[in-house]
Amino acid sequence: MSVFTTVTADELSVWLERYAIGTLVSLEGIAAGIENTNYFVTTSQGRFVLTLFEKLKTDELPFYLGLMDHLADRGVPSAKPVRDCSGGFLGKLNGKPAALVRFLAGSDLTESNGDRCAQVGAVLADIHRAGISYESKMDNPRGPRWWKAMMPEVLPFLGHEDAALLTEEVRFQSLYRFEDLPPGAIHADLFRDNVLWEDGRISGVIDFYFACTDRLLYDVAIAVNDWCVEAGGTLDRLRTQALLKTYRRVRPFTAIEREAWPVMLRAAALRFWVSRLYDFYLPRPGELTHAKDPNHFRRILSSHVARERELPQLA
Repeated sequence: MSVFTTVTADELSVWLERYAIGTLVSLEGIAAGIENTNYFVTTSQGRFVLTLFEKLKTDELPFYLGLMDHLADRGVPSAKPVRDCSGGFLGKLNGKPAALVRFLAGSDLTESNGDRCAQVGAVLADIHRAGISYESKMDNPRGPRWWKAMMPEVLPFLGHEDAALLTEEVRFQSLYRFEDLPPGAIHADLFRDNVLWEDGRISGVIDFYFACTDRLLYDVAIAVNDWCVEAGGTLDRLRTQALLKTYRRVRPFTAIEREAWPVMLRAAALRFWVSRLYDFYLPRPGELTHAKDPNHFRRILSSHVARERELPQLA
């Protein structure tokens, strides 16, 4: 969530006339994340988050906004998009596709523990269960084809050791196919900064703009790689088991998923290492932008490769 496209109060006031949410009171840029332009918006009738989509195409956005609406209607604490007076979720502001979602109370937490991981596992399982009935589909835009395409873009910036690790891991992942793993709608970015907390409980899940149709286990691996990881890149066993235990109460893992788990943990680490490398070395111009450290996921990937037999199991 960064500001790449500037929106003035006057511009937004005119744009908000398409919504039945009152008049603009205040507008504040959000300086976190790296993909979209985001503002906190307060009107005479409530608080909202305005997102201008910098990379995503207009024809991709109905999948994300529809999924958020679908989940919110089924009890998942996701940010609910606001319909305009014509019944649609999507508009255009300053030349960019734009949407409003209702503000969710709470704040993200940087520290993780067993109780928080257990709650994350439960809410992720609820997302997957509710998503079963979501009919729209979208292939993962940052899957194996994307890793391979981005590799030559970032390799010139890497030292010999990191370049060798990246090249070998892309090759390793190409040996595996996951068609037999259960698919569905996934969040694909359930990191600590995308979960809101209030009074010790999860109050919201935000930023569904990497969501797609992919293997559910991949989504679990993404969450574990963030919520359960130590500073050096290893997984904390107790936190990992706490997350997996509450998840499988809702959706038990299959035998094939248990076998694929170590490979999927590596795949999830690779995906975010590549994206952070690209955003770090090839950034876009923008205001208040925030690129995250790519070495964090390099350490996680290296740890998974070196400690495959020691990784916490799904059972």
